Amino acid sequence: MAFLTVVGLVYLASLISAKLPDGRLHGNMPLMPLPPKGIAPNIPVTGPDGTMLEPLDTIYTFDQLIDHNNPSLGTFSQRYWLSYENYKPGGPIVLTTPGEQPADAYTIYLTSATITGTLAQQQNGATVLIEHRFYGDSNPYGDLSVASLQVHTIQQAIDDLVYFANNVELPMPGGGNVSPSEAPWILVGGSYAGALTSFTLVSQPDVFYAGWASSAVVESIVDYWGYFEPIRVFMPQNCSNDVEAVIDYIDTTFTSGTSSEIDSIKTLFNMDLSHLDDFAGALRNNLFDWQSLQPYSGPGQRFFQFCDALEVKDGVSATAEGWGLENALNAWGSYWANTYLTKLCGNLDAETCLGTYDMSAYTDISVNNAGRSWQWIVCNYMGFFQDGAPAGQPTIVSRLIGPSYTERMCTYYFPEQFSSPSTPDAAWTNMVYNGWFVNADRLFFANGLSDPWLEATVSANGTDFQSTSTQPIAVGNGFHTSDMIMVNGVVDATVAAVQAQGLAAMKAWLADWTPLAQR
Repeated sequence: MAFLTVVGLVYLASLISAKLPDGRLHGNMPLMPLPPKGIAPNIPVTGPDGTMLEPLDTIYTFDQLIDHNNPSLGTFSQRYWLSYENYKPGGPIVLTTPGEQPADAYTIYLTSATITGTLAQQQNGATVLIEHRFYGDSNPYGDLSVASLQVHTIQQAIDDLVYFANNVELPMPGGGNVSPSEAPWILVGGSYAGALTSFTLVSQPDVFYAGWASSAVVESIVDYWGYFEPIRVFMPQNCSNDVEAVIDYIDTTFTSGTSSEIDSIKTLFNMDLSHLDDFAGALRNNLFDWQSLQPYSGPGQRFFQFCDALEVKDGVSATAEGWGLENALNAWGSYWANTYLTKLCGNLDAETCLGTYDMSAYTDISVNNAGRSWQWIVCNYMGFFQDGAPAGQPTIVSRLIGPSYTERMCTYYFPEQFSSPSTPDAAWTNMVYNGWFVNADRLFFANGLSDPWLEATVSANGTDFQSTSTQPIAVGNGFHTSDMIMVNGVVDATVAAVQAQGLAAMKAWLADWTPLAQR
């Protein structure tokens, strides 16, 4: 259980330099798909023979190519971390990346508190955590300008993993003799990094012997209103019904109501924003809190505080139908104005915190700015704009928020790249890396029904992709990347079953591996 405390401390520490308390540039910035953070405990680590090893927070660097299409441009220092406490010669190298965050907040993935460390323990392997280019201190160039970001592509990230595996000499006994032809490499990732695992096995199928893709967002979707569908379905039904009613009322008022009616809503929420779409979009934040849930979370999480504010009146909970529009609107407004707004915005005024039209707010091009680096990927290649459902579909998010809302912000972030709002080329990404239709050998997919990113995975509703012996698909009741955290399996038997199925598949596959020289 110490892991849970560590995650919380790391999360808080990572927010110190951010504009908002939760780390985002502003409160209408969509959430990134991320696995839970965690720093490995600061305790002595020994190898299988009892030898004392370097602390798990020891940073190593690798000379990575700036541009895999033009090696003459030279290299940059890419950070990585290593644990070989379970390693025995012949064991696998388990490589993982957190994706779109500085990797020093993820060293827990070197340990058996996570699926990567548990897999290494089971197979007598070593775990390696590598930082994605353009995050943390792994930067090909000294800024995040549009010129620098031209080498920030999905393919360059894939090629980084391949080049690292083929060329690194790991600082451990025998670490110079563990290339993919000499030892099996397993690529593990969750969320975007899970998609990167799938993309890598499609793009470079002969490097990594196997892959574990947790909550992998393999299908790039621009209009990603499906983000809110698992939330709508699995949140308390009374809360869902009342949120739908409030959103419908606000949409109707903002599109056809009087100025007085509109001002009344602004006053109720203490949120006098200049643009109505910013107001409507801000209310997504109560729903974004769902992404932080895990089976180990327990009661009292912020998302359920929100639902309790709407559904518990004078100590009595509403029925499944909810209390209805009048109570829900006033309760939501009161909770937002008196409790939530300060948690979300800290000491910032509402316009500074939630407004999106101030172009000067998007001009920071300094490195170690994960939000900017990720926006480059979504604006160009993936989309994932979290907005309201189309007409005819129930929605818990305002229909005033559509893809154009975020596409406009892309022009503010990267005016040299986008002179006018442009749709991300998700179709190209899906074509090149096969999206939902991936077919790769020894690739294990793990998904959770309560995951807001479910609709971008191979377990999306309306799809019927079959689990096979070479590409298993395991689904539990978990949330986002729940299978990556071992304690989730203790709390939820369905997550434990997913973890067990993946570990068994890896064990069976690795039993068939032989070095290239013996084939």
